[in-house]
Amino acid sequence: MTRYPVDMNVVPEVKMFFDEGSNTFSYVIKDPQSKACAIIDSVMDIDYAAGRISHEHADVLIKYVEDNGLELEWLLETHVHADHLSAAPYIQSKLGGKIGIGKNITIVQDVFGKIFNEGTEFQRDGSQFDALFEDGDTYNIGTMNAFTMHTPGHTPACMVHVIGNAAFVGDTLFMPDAGTARADFPGGDASDLYDSTQKVLALPDDMRLFMCHDYGPGGREVLYQTTVGEQKAANIHVGGSKSKDEFIAMREARDATLSAPRLIIPSLQVNMRAGNLPPEDEKGNTFLKVPINGELGCGPK
Repeated sequence: MTRYPVDMNVVPEVKMFFDEGSNTFSYVIKDPQSKACAIIDSVMDIDYAAGRISHEHADVLIKYVEDNGLELEWLLETHVHADHLSAAPYIQSKLGGKIGIGKNITIVQDVFGKIFNEGTEFQRDGSQFDALFEDGDTYNIGTMNAFTMHTPGHTPACMVHVIGNAAFVGDTLFMPDAGTARADFPGGDASDLYDSTQKVLALPDDMRLFMCHDYGPGGREVLYQTTVGEQKAANIHVGGSKSKDEFIAMREARDATLSAPRLIIPSLQVNMRAGNLPPEDEKGNTFLKVPINGELGCGPK
């Protein structure tokens, strides 16, 4: 088993930004000993019906970084999101920094490159990103040492980023009363997802866990932070004494009832390109494709 270099004495400063349109949390993580920071899971705005993109959410992040005199070192993606578009290249053009994602992005690119008929000009080697992380890789944000945990199950490329006493879990876990994310995307697997949750729950009980999404189940307020201890005690899908077999049966039955995410078609085409739009045509126009009666691998058949 990989030995992860946890240092609970490092306490990064975490600022959350919420995108109501996709129920996504983005984060600016600052090194308390310097001006260095990272951004995790940024959002690019899209009016899908009108075919227009904009950067209101990203501009708020940029303003926060600039107003606080921070130096952006990393733009991190916890996975290839199917529910929002990444703004990483736009933010990078304004603030610099390196864009990173899990190494298994290549699997996602291969699958969806075929689904969207991208042709041989679409590179499926992850070269659109500046860094491809493997399980146990380390990197720095200023004086802080961070490491990655490969947590497949929701997607093959899912990564949890652990920075001091804070872990950014992507869609591996939701808040305790919401459980876990779906595992029916291509390359997803309920068995793998259970194993990945156990890796996260093996971190120290007082490790802070930061969510990527929350939908306020039962009408409660939207929440974004919990702890390993709270998840172990109360997560409705994997907490307590729930077995792997119980989880797989629950997850597969539940996934069979879920519709495809509203923005899955534009999100995947953009996010598998590290947040870049598809290439322009000879007239300078950009298009997103909609496979008709195609197989996205999730939702009603």
